[in-house]
Amino acid sequence: MSRRKPYLVGHQEFAALYRVDSKMVAQWLAPSRSVLDPSTALVVSGVRYWPLGFAARFGTTAARFRQVDLDVKARIVEEQGAGWEPDLGDELPPIVGQQEIIAMFHLPAQGNLATTIATGRFPQHDWVLSGSMLWLLETVLDAVPELRQSGRSVPWDADGEVVAALRGGTYDGPGSRVLTRGRHATKGL
Repeated sequence: MSRRKPYLVGHQEFAALYRVDSKMVAQWLAPSRSVLDPSTALVVSGVRYWPLGFAARFGTTAARFRQVDLDVKARIVEEQGAGWEPDLGDELPPIVGQQEIIAMFHLPAQGNLATTIATGRFPQHDWVLSGSMLWLLETVLDAVPELRQSGRSVPWDADGEVVAALRGGTYDGPGSRVLTRGRHATKGL
């Protein structure tokens, strides 16, 4: 089933929009700099992603004006296919990564999912952002009948409570938080 999906960016794509190194986005997020508010991002599998509309507008709202590279923006839109440009995270449909999928199906190990993906039995990802695969929740749920047919040792029964939490924006399981690294890690405790 083909769905129009929202255009998203990860750290690498966000950095490309402003022609800076991807480490710069992490610096903008640092509490000591407070250039980019972490709450503007959607967290999927422990990684931040932003709606393209917000990311493209960010340069005009920062204390120091930054010009977005419109060619990079056009390339991002082209790579992601038919979609729409959200500005706020609450406009986004439920999006999942591998950690949320493992929790949703109570998979015994990450290897179960990795093998299913590698053998082509899992639905095609909706995005690859900053090197990570992401899916619309509905893409994964629509594939459950096929997953059950091809599953040998995994029943592929989705946990209704996890699905409801993902749909309602209240999911707080594995992957729902960014694990802070570096010198700011101790400040987050």
